[in-house]
Amino acid sequence: MQMEMLSAGFVLGSPFPFFFSSSSSPPTNPKLLRASPFSSLRLRIHCSTSSHEVTPSEKLPTRIDFSLTGGAYDFTKGTTSLTGELIASPKKVMILRHGLSTWNSESRIQGSSDLSVLTEDGEKQAERCKKALENMYFDQCFASPISRAKQTAEIIWQGREKPLVYLDSLREISLYHLEGMKNVDAKRIYPKEYTTWREDPANFVMNDRYPVRDLWGAARACWKEILLSPGESFLIVTHKSIMRALTCTALGLGPERFRSVDINNGGICVFNFNKRGEAMLEGLNLTAHMYSDHVYNA
Repeated sequence: MQMEMLSAGFVLGSPFPFFFSSSSSPPTNPKLLRASPFSSLRLRIHCSTSSHEVTPSEKLPTRIDFSLTGGAYDFTKGTTSLTGELIASPKKVMILRHGLSTWNSESRIQGSSDLSVLTEDGEKQAERCKKALENMYFDQCFASPISRAKQTAEIIWQGREKPLVYLDSLREISLYHLEGMKNVDAKRIYPKEYTTWREDPANFVMNDRYPVRDLWGAARACWKEILLSPGESFLIVTHKSIMRALTCTALGLGPERFRSVDINNGGICVFNFNKRGEAMLEGLNLTAHMYSDHVYNA
């Protein structure tokens, strides 16, 4: 009996896929199934009630074009367009959080304050980021003008020809009178506001403003400005909260998902955008370079 197998899986311990049709039953052992990227590959399996010696032409391939598994070939309508219009070309954007700051190390709430600067360890982290990105070409680097991000960007971008571009839309979230306070003190003195900030950030209110909702608006404006800029490869250096907002807005997630994403100091997120301005997340909070000599390649 001969049948064409269409649905894909992997045999445990083998790099090669097997396929079964909707009319045939898949293997019942869950260990034999794993998701397959070979959506277009077809393999004909010859089944027989009698013993059958596999001929050379029936053997599984000894070589597969693994470029098929390196990433998505193309995508459309991955999520909502961030530009509302076509952009000149597909783009890759790497977003990096600044190095360890003085207020990070003191467990103080930073927000949009410009009083927190890189520690000695933070400067070393920025140097690690610079080394990790040395093989990457960027048409432009956009950075927050707040000191800790600005210092990080200056270290990473040193030696590159084009000037840094500072965007106010990359500034960190405004947390008003909580800024500069140690977390333990803010929790004690402003228990209601602090608890809402930590547990229900989308409904967190200060000075008659919703800071997280405002951040979402800033993130959308930032994405549009960057994606409509000339070039195909960009680096962004900024802060954790705005990185959360940039990540979530790119994926079509609302401010209620603010704490669904975490980014370490020096962590990198990578996005690809199609010509419709739709995003595909390629990497989230990449930190291998912070603990090793790992270097990223284009």
